[in-house]
Amino acid sequence: MDLVNVEEHAFINLHSILISLFSNAIKTAYPALEDFGKPAVSAGSKFADYQCNASMQICKLLKAKGENVSPNVVAKKLVDCLGQCNIIEKVDVSGQGFINVWLSRNKLRDILQYVLENKLKPKPLTNPQKIIVDFSAPNVAKEMHVGHLRSTIIGESLSRVFEFIGHDVLRINHIGDWGTQFGMLIALLQDKFPNYKTESPPIKDLQQFYKQSKVLFDSDLEFKKRAYDCVVKLQSMSPDHVQAWKLICDVSRKEFQKIYERLNISIIERGESFYQSRMETVVKDLEDKGFLENDDGRKIMWSPESSIPLTVVKSDGGFTYDTSDIATLKQRIEEEKADWIIYVVDAGQSLHFETLKKCAIHSGFLDPSKVRMDFVGFGVVLGEDKKKFKTRSGDTVRLASLLDEGIKRTRDKLVEKGRDKVLTDEELKLAETALAYGCIKYADLCHNRNHDYVFSFDKMLDDKGNTAVYLLYALTRIRSIINNLGTYTQDLNESISLDHDKEWKLAKTLLRFPEVISKITDDFCLHHLCEYLYDVATTFSEFYDNCYCIEKNPQTGEIVKVFTGRILLCKVTAEYMETGLNLLGISTVSRM
Repeated sequence: MDLVNVEEHAFINLHSILISLFSNAIKTAYPALEDFGKPAVSAGSKFADYQCNASMQICKLLKAKGENVSPNVVAKKLVDCLGQCNIIEKVDVSGQGFINVWLSRNKLRDILQYVLENKLKPKPLTNPQKIIVDFSAPNVAKEMHVGHLRSTIIGESLSRVFEFIGHDVLRINHIGDWGTQFGMLIALLQDKFPNYKTESPPIKDLQQFYKQSKVLFDSDLEFKKRAYDCVVKLQSMSPDHVQAWKLICDVSRKEFQKIYERLNISIIERGESFYQSRMETVVKDLEDKGFLENDDGRKIMWSPESSIPLTVVKSDGGFTYDTSDIATLKQRIEEEKADWIIYVVDAGQSLHFETLKKCAIHSGFLDPSKVRMDFVGFGVVLGEDKKKFKTRSGDTVRLASLLDEGIKRTRDKLVEKGRDKVLTDEELKLAETALAYGCIKYADLCHNRNHDYVFSFDKMLDDKGNTAVYLLYALTRIRSIINNLGTYTQDLNESISLDHDKEWKLAKTLLRFPEVISKITDDFCLHHLCEYLYDVATTFSEFYDNCYCIEKNPQTGEIVKVFTGRILLCKVTAEYMETGLNLLGISTVSRM
């Protein structure tokens, strides 16, 4: 623990190192306190760079064992037992046993210098895991709406974080492409476009087509009978019905893909239909092992710990979402060889996935000591009236319409600020796209995913406060400082300057990045990264307001002096910001 080797990588978690050092010191000083847990180590103390506040807790535990000692004495004993580490400059004790830690400026400068030369990337993992992230999951024949927004954005960003660390990530889009509704759609397709087998039907609005089929299904008994007949024939893989099903899925797929391309989402489609034969196998397996019991004609499965059962087979012999989900989980473990499966689904599904997990463990499909399964739930998107986000007519907000509105409002904002007069048409187009989609993503991710959040274009397009606009402007400002150097760019061979208090504060803020990434892998909450990036941007602003980077002649505008060490600090700040924004799925631009 005495040496932190910068040459290996630049992804050094200072907070984790300090916790480890103090944990070892507590074990050495007080070996009887075996179950102490992690000591409280916090950054940002006005007295030092970090502070450890474990002494008071240790005093309470010792008192319970009959030993009275002051926090100050405990703190001094911990300092005496603290191992040497080259990231620490000095340690002292103040007040009621607070342990103050000052970091080594030289060591932190080395880390930042390494990032500058080698980019910001973690050390390759010794044992990368195969992680499946299940997110987005729209239904065929229905348009993607605002309800799909959070799953899609959160799932993509989590995938990027795990890939960045070095894991092998498989993004899965478990679309609803099977079931009774296809009987209705195929029956209507046969009525409206009888030549569908030889001519591609001109279905432009599949949602409207679905509504039409549903009206007929509910009002016309003969149509309903044909729809059920179509379902049976589709499930028995009749070529004509499979062709009709594929046509309908293709229309939906193209519409989904347009949304994913706009939002820069990378995902592999694997719908419910993929698991049909596997469902039959799973049902037989569960039946053979005696896990299914009869319940008024249904076949259900309980686990000893679950409060509700899974309905594996309906009374009419059909399968359910429960059947599909347990077959999907089994396939991912046995065929995909997943080490970790993450479901990014709205919080309302938590009981279902809790039951699924317990039943999978009970049946032996899931061994939690070998495969990890996590449910990542999230709240709903609210309108400014604090009710579920709807259109004025009360309909669900279409995702395509939401993105279009974002583009329009962003362009209006840029024109209002006169940016259309200084940017080329191409630059304006890039800026409006990056801002519009970046704002929609950031407004979602900057909130704790467990909470509902209010969707407001006015707030998300504000260039002040914790918004994507503020962060993107901050990054373009940093880049413009570097670009202002002109021919001086080649002479940057000094070391990063960390002498001024504001330079030092910025360096410490930047180096919290690995700690933030570690938090996200623990609780799947991306707002930690948003808060970090906002801290970086505001701390950079403080630094820039207090520290000259380039001095110019006020009359001629010529560069008189370049503070090279500060320019390098600007460059490394841009690297951290760009990396963080990319993990959030937010595109950056050189000019705004």
